Amino acid sequence: MRKILLLCALLAPALLSAQISSKEAWKQAAKVEKNIKKTSFPKAKFYITDFGAKPDTPEAPCHDAINLAIVTCNQAGGGMVIVPKGTFYTGPITLKSNVNFHLEEGAVLKFDTNPKLYEPAVLTRWEGLDCYNLHPLIYAFGETNIAITGKGVIDGQGSNDTWWSMCGAPRYGWKEGMVSQRNGGRARLLAWGESGEPIYKRVLTAEDGMRPQLVNLYRCDRVLVEGVTMQNSPFWTLHPLFCNNLIVRGVHFVNQGPNGDGCDPESCDGVIIEDCIFDTGDDCIAIKSGRNRDGRTWNVPSQNIIVRNCKMYDGHGGVVVGSEISGGYKNLFVENCEMDSPNLDRVIRIKTSNCRGGIVENIFVRNVKVGVCREAVLRINLQYENKEICDRSFPPTVRNVLCENITCNGSKLGVYFVGLEGSDNIYNIQVDNCEFNNVQKGPKDGLHIKGGIKDVRFNNLKINGETVASPVK
Repeated sequence: MRKILLLCALLAPALLSAQISSKEAWKQAAKVEKNIKKTSFPKAKFYITDFGAKPDTPEAPCHDAINLAIVTCNQAGGGMVIVPKGTFYTGPITLKSNVNFHLEEGAVLKFDTNPKLYEPAVLTRWEGLDCYNLHPLIYAFGETNIAITGKGVIDGQGSNDTWWSMCGAPRYGWKEGMVSQRNGGRARLLAWGESGEPIYKRVLTAEDGMRPQLVNLYRCDRVLVEGVTMQNSPFWTLHPLFCNNLIVRGVHFVNQGPNGDGCDPESCDGVIIEDCIFDTGDDCIAIKSGRNRDGRTWNVPSQNIIVRNCKMYDGHGGVVVGSEISGGYKNLFVENCEMDSPNLDRVIRIKTSNCRGGIVENIFVRNVKVGVCREAVLRINLQYENKEICDRSFPPTVRNVLCENITCNGSKLGVYFVGLEGSDNIYNIQVDNCEFNNVQKGPKDGLHIKGGIKDVRFNNLKINGETVASPVK
């Protein structure tokens, strides 16, 4: 037995550097999909108007009535809580198990923009750091079998006149003397994370300027988010955290605000994101697993995520892993997506650093059509945010990446890799049958590869019509 184990250990590096099998990768994707458990609800219906909710009353938000309808549905064994056609003004909403929160076509939920309304703080994460922060506009903790569905609109009413100025940037409406995360809330949270301050002591208030998520689902199992439009979030739009068995289908994400990510599954297992549209001020999809010490302490990777048939327009990245990825990531399957915008910076992006640590592995991408993007089609960066003050003794690893059948009709670069000097922490990267045209620099300059990188293979990669040889053996 010892000899067998020793032989396996010796063979492992060679196997990791072997030609990646597309066929085997997508067999694994089918297994991931098969294992995801689905939601199911009783037929009972509970209209929020039967609990006192009235449309068109911005002076009297109706969240008490909505939350009463949700609790009543939950206690009755579950069913559908319905927001009918009309505009309903509300404050924080808390979802419960076995409740399908359904917005009928023509229904609009507009959330009040007074930060004080979202106190007291609840347990969450903010940019990968554990804390108690303002109640997300829609929140669930530890619930099972929940859904947000329908053809209605969930509007956080974020704008330069409301939530967005709290980021502290003048371009989003901030002026001297206004509350913002730059006044100390974010710096204090970062320091708490580095020092290991107990989570129960990490309490933030409205005066700290730390904007809440539009939807934050924490430690939930069997979740469906389908059909709705989510727009104008104060911060990240949909943030599933420590969730399992999650399906996000046919959702339209519109959020041009700061940190305006679309969907950010963090430390989640078993996720499908399909048929969605993203038009965001930050990453369209950003997969995460905690930041620095907090992420390594929990050590819960995100894993087994399928992204397919989505459309991405504006955003810092189409499908992104990181940067808060200290718990690691494995098994991402992206296929049949379309991306196109001069304001879309990258198509596939992995961003991390030696603050983060962790292993990112098994990234499989196929059949992606790109009109134009601003910077690079594939970017892997192990030196993200190098000015961050942190313990830098945790070099990350990125390995086993296969991109195939990706076309792009306009970008600055095709491939952009930045590794760590003195290490080979990016390895076994494969780009097959891809074609990048109208790259602003010629075929030789269409690549930016720097730092410790090995085992990069280009099989029929064409840049501006010329086949590009593998740059790293």
